[in-house]
Amino acid sequence: MQTPADPRATWDLPAPGAMPRTADLEPLVTRVLAPNPSPMTLDGTNTYVVGAPGGGQAVLVDPGPDDPAHLAAVQAVLAARDARCVAVLVTHHHGDHAEAALPWGARLDARVAAADPRVAGPGGRVLAPGELLQLAGTAIRVVPTPGHTADHLAFRLESGAVLAGDHVLGRGTSVVTHPEGDVLAYLESLRRVHDLGPSALYCGHGPELTEDPGAVLDFYLAHRAMREAQLLTALAAGPRTVDELVATVYAEVPREVWPAAAQSTRATLVKLVAESRVEGALDGPVRLA
Repeated sequence: MQTPADPRATWDLPAPGAMPRTADLEPLVTRVLAPNPSPMTLDGTNTYVVGAPGGGQAVLVDPGPDDPAHLAAVQAVLAARDARCVAVLVTHHHGDHAEAALPWGARLDARVAAADPRVAGPGGRVLAPGELLQLAGTAIRVVPTPGHTADHLAFRLESGAVLAGDHVLGRGTSVVTHPEGDVLAYLESLRRVHDLGPSALYCGHGPELTEDPGAVLDFYLAHRAMREAQLLTALAAGPRTVDELVATVYAEVPREVWPAAAQSTRATLVKLVAESRVEGALDGPVRLA
């Protein structure tokens, strides 16, 4: 079975662990890297400071962990821009993206906005799919991207760049876990972002993708199709448990991420069961239908 080629393999991207703490990506956007690296968060969570230059205002997207050093780095960027934070936008409820939203919103006197009212908090704003936000001297389009989580959003900027959260990562592929994730919704969301023709993908983790964002989205779709085919091939040899499937399909992946791979496998099996291609309960062996 041929593995789809990842176009990023030939791009000039920073090596793991080599991303700068702050980087100006375009006049509208500065990225601030949080100090929370891990196998799942890669170099750490990317927090984005967005606003029209010289406008005196900015929006934070995915403040990340409530870490004093990270807050100081973000405040330094705000000071360099001579801007005050007027809103905190959150792509989804996972703590590595949302933990600091409410405490920083209170500290910076900025309203929190997210799809999940629990993330937005009391007095926050619940965002609607397709909504156009006029903030910090620019327009930000709310793009629904459920799949990684049900409440996941992306944000499209006037420049054409898309702040993708965990929908797309700068390295590797995003995890869609069971029961929180939904593979069918995720695939539809990938196509939705692809149809936007993004000029760049600013990811929740890993480096920004500017050379050919569409090719990365194509790779993501092909990678999901490959994983499905691998599961079906493994099941053609007979019934298998989720752990047995992970050991076969993810043999080349470090074992430390196998628990996440197991959750991703469960999410894919739910899709295959819904399509009547696989049968059985996920807490036992599953088989081809």
